Amino acid sequence: MATYRQPLVYLVGAGPGNPGLLTLRGRDCLAAADVVIYDKLVNLRLLEHAPAGARLICVNDLPGDHPERWPHVHRVMIECARAGQRVVRLKGGDPFIFGRGGEEAGALEQADVPYEIVPGVTSALGAGAFAAIPLTHRVHSSAVAFVTGHEYPEKPGSSVDWAALARFPGTLVIYMGISRLPQIVQTLLHHGMPADLPAAAVHRASTGDQQTLEAPLAQLPAAVLNAGLVAPAVVVIGTVVALRARLQWFEQRPLFNRRVLVTRPKHQAGDFVQRLEQLGATPYILPTVEIRDPPSWDAVDRAIAHLASYQWLVFTSSNGVHAFVKRLRHLGRDLRALGTIRLAAIGPETAAALRGYHLEPDLVPEVYRAEALAAALKERVGGQRVLLARADRAREVLRAELEAVADIEQVCVYSQVDAVLEDAEPLNCLRRGEIDFVTLTSANIARSLIRELDETSRQRIRSGEVKLVTISPVTSAAVVELGLPVAAEATVHTTAGVLAALVDLATLCREPEAAVNADP
Repeated sequence: MATYRQPLVYLVGAGPGNPGLLTLRGRDCLAAADVVIYDKLVNLRLLEHAPAGARLICVNDLPGDHPERWPHVHRVMIECARAGQRVVRLKGGDPFIFGRGGEEAGALEQADVPYEIVPGVTSALGAGAFAAIPLTHRVHSSAVAFVTGHEYPEKPGSSVDWAALARFPGTLVIYMGISRLPQIVQTLLHHGMPADLPAAAVHRASTGDQQTLEAPLAQLPAAVLNAGLVAPAVVVIGTVVALRARLQWFEQRPLFNRRVLVTRPKHQAGDFVQRLEQLGATPYILPTVEIRDPPSWDAVDRAIAHLASYQWLVFTSSNGVHAFVKRLRHLGRDLRALGTIRLAAIGPETAAALRGYHLEPDLVPEVYRAEALAAALKERVGGQRVLLARADRAREVLRAELEAVADIEQVCVYSQVDAVLEDAEPLNCLRRGEIDFVTLTSANIARSLIRELDETSRQRIRSGEVKLVTISPVTSAAVVELGLPVAAEATVHTTAGVLAALVDLATLCREPEAAVNADP
């Protein structure tokens, strides 16, 4: 009986592109990885599941061109595994469907390295689902065939029987065939496949960049060429393609095909980015500020030591809540130290952060601004001691307003540091005009980003080619002060409000397009 050995290498299917399609097992493997070797087309958001100290290796960074690179992939996997490291080989789609997974597993087997295969959603399934083409259907198709187009259909010794596929009584899905589509289609037609058979090419399936092009089979190569559609793409051929017109769901989403730059700190961007993806957008993450510890904790520590002397503790951000509680614990204390102190939060996201620690705020103003919080507190804090826990760059409105009626102490529980990298790819995308919308969720974030913009980027914003969406009038004022227009402002000053404003703006932007493209 063979002795079980713990796998050292995990061949993990990353899915077709949408990060939400990674399996739970794939996520768990990434979370325990020491080394991740990933394909170029893998969504980089999946790498966020890996530990902070994991070594990340893109296959394209290994020696050699495409055909010569695979021995190096095998070598790195084996060397890392023999060094006792847990290796995740993160592969687009599914490892065992046109993904060289069998070859890589064979190399590991030969090297006596234990491994595990973690299936993924292959691109054909992603294309079918997200382009609304059911690959099988009781009326239209009871079979589906996956075939590679990565070889010329007429080459001697071809392993693909194109003549048989031309007669295949079901749906045909061709991987890696866009560059050879004219030859493939001509061969299928030559062997009797109907010229008017519905067909489609789906580019970057399941992502906000998805493009779906439909045409009768004989006309598909010319349509692909005219549209400039390139790899990665799959081709779907069969009567099921005709069902797409009434089954579309993903391409109808309000932010589909829109590219949105997210400028929040990285640790706060996750939920926002995920919601953008669910709305059909392609998000780009460019943290413009970084949250750090304050230069000194002395003032905070003194305040914590005398918490019993305060009647109110006021937070103006969720970052402030997390930083304060973290410091409390660092000092060996817990939430009991708050005693009977009352809590105020500037808005629902700050209130949610408090509730995450089982603390219910006593006050959240109806309008989520410092001015509204000050007005609401003035009625309650007369003659009392109030502790403001805030950032080093926060506005002085709250303290200035409350000092007239109460004894105010203000402490910095975190610092905001500009973090825009000059050569960051999302910033380059903005410079090249590849971004549609930029979301700005604080005045400091807005200032940090705008300081890094070149004149070309500024002109794109002034012309409306790139549109800025802000979270509040304070953020909008910071943008206008720096000489740029605001295209939309959240009515409710939360990230949910920013999303709502973004959706409304994108809908308005699409209406002129629809009018231009409407039939006369």
